[in-house]
Amino acid sequence: MRYREVEKKLRNLGCNELLSKGGSHRKWINPQTNRGTSVPDWGSKDLKNGTLRTAVKQLGLDWEEFTAA
Repeated sequence: MRYREVEKKLRNLGCNELLSKGGSHRKWINPQTNRGTSVPDWGSKDLKNGTLRTAVKQLGLDWEEFTAA
């Protein structure tokens, strides 16, 4: 799954992207759980499944809910 797809899913689940000064990782926060994480933005490359699962878990989201969003 590419970063743009992940971004849409996280926004649909109520997460917010924090402003950053650059780099290849984007910071996200889930206001419902007050938990945050960083998600790599590799452009057109797919994110590794384990990396993505870890980010979703760190945000306090359910994997099944994330994939359905």
